[in-house]
Order: sequence, then structure tokens, then C-alpha cells
Amino acid sequence: MKLIRFGKVGQEKPGVVTEKGKKLDCSAFGSDWTAEFLGKGDNLQALKKWLDGHADECPEIAEGERLGSPVPYPSKIMCVGLNYSLHARESGMDVPKQPVLFMKATSSLSGPFDPIIIPKNSKATDWEVELAIVIGKKASYVSESEAMDHVFGYVLHNDVSERDFQLNHGGQWVKGKSCDSFAPVGPYLVSRDEITNPHDLRLWLKVNGKIMQDSNTSDLVFNVPQLVSYISQYMSLLPGDIISTGTPAGVGMGLKPPTYLKAGDVVELGIDGLGVSRQRVEDWK
Repeated sequence: MKLIRFGKVGQEKPGVVTEKGKKLDCSAFGSDWTAEFLGKGDNLQALKKWLDGHADECPEIAEGERLGSPVPYPSKIMCVGLNYSLHARESGMDVPKQPVLFMKATSSLSGPFDPIIIPKNSKATDWEVELAIVIGKKASYVSESEAMDHVFGYVLHNDVSERDFQLNHGGQWVKGKSCDSFAPVGPYLVSRDEITNPHDLRLWLKVNGKIMQDSNTSDLVFNVPQLVSYISQYMSLLPGDIISTGTPAGVGMGLKPPTYLKAGDVVELGIDGLGVSRQRVEDWK
């Protein structure tokens, strides 16, 4: 299934996208797509069964309605750095022998078509298209063979990054990753059963209509079960948690000369089966 959330910021309601592409308001189902919903194994089947009998009664969502993040209030957004070999090379770093982990503040979460706000004092706001995993069952010390049982599904994520904050302000990368609007997620959360092979998906990103990133998840250094298993050795992954699996080559920092986002730019990105998102860039005010 494709789960969406729609409405004004902070007032989002639950919905779905049907096989025919219709967006339906599922408020009458009685549950938002919270951690409690995602973490109960039979809830997705219950929703499917409910829709079989009630889809015709669900209001259709207006075409211009704002979409929010399909995953509300994750307890954490975990990110994996340098997880594509060519991106590690363009960053001037070695391909890691173990996953490079960092966190992104949950306050950076935004909708797939919300603007990217260049933060105050920014010098180098950059783009990163990424496949993100959404956890559906608590994972603690799980093996790679068990890991996929803990995955609810996948979302498209733009891991927006301020490189000056990230690399020159001391400490960890989190400073350059956590500004407001730096985690546009969606348009929808796609359940695991809809993605036959998460390791063979084209992912791409354009800036002002020009392709900047164009790769395939087959180039991941560490794959989905490896990441879920590895991270679960250090912390419990909870339903609704997001793991962003890294970005391929083609980020602004890797260009010669480096090129960064400015007000008025338009970023568009997509992944096979996970839809397309689009963000206009605005200055902080």
C-alpha cells in the first residue's frame, strides 16, 4: 500500500493512494499512520480489509492539497554516510569498512513538496537523494536474516545538508543535517510488499531541470538487512523510525567547483516505486 498524510502543517490526516492513483481520505478508519499503527503487524491488513468495504465512502483528496511527511513523529532519523562507493570517492574519503552513522533531528522533517529553507549563515546547502527505510517492528540485536521482518516499508528522502556546518563547525555531522526543512520525506510510505527488490531501484535528482544524481541502489555498500541489523546492535529501532541509507555521487560538494543551492532553485527527485518529490529553495527570514 501507499500511505500518505495530507493537510496543513501539524493538522495532517491519514490517506492512501489507490492502484488507480486516486488519493483517498482515510480519517474514518480511525487511526493515523503513527508508530502504534506501523508497529502492529495486522494493522496493514486491517486497513486493506476496511478499504475493500469503505473506499467508495472515502472523500477524494483535492489535487492541490498539501502532503506532509507520511511518517509522523519518528523517534529518530538515522542516516548512513558514504554508503555509495562513488560518493565516498567524490567526497575524498575511503569506502567505509563499517556503516558510518549519524543522526538527523526529527524537527528537520517536512513534506515532500514543502520548501527547503536555506538556514541563517549558510554557505553551502546541498542536496542528497536517498532511499529511506521505515521500521515496523522493534529491532534490537537482530541478525541480517531476521532484519527484513522489522521493515514496514520505504520512503523517498532528500537528505538536505549544509556542508559548512557539517564539516567546519566542529563535532559531528548532525549540525549540518538538522536544520528545519532538511528532511523532506515522501510523497508516500510504500509498504515492503510493493518493493520486490530494494537493491535494484533507480534513484535520481535534478536541480532546475538538470540531472545531478542518477544511480541505482545496487551500488549500496551496505544493503538494507545489513543496515537494520548493524544499527540494532547499538540501539533499539522503534516502529516509525527512519533509516536513510545514503546518497550516490553527484552532490553539489563533489562538483568542480562546488555548487550549492540558492533561493529560487527547484530540486526534484525520485526513486522507482516511491514517487517523486519537489522542493523550491527559499532563504531564511
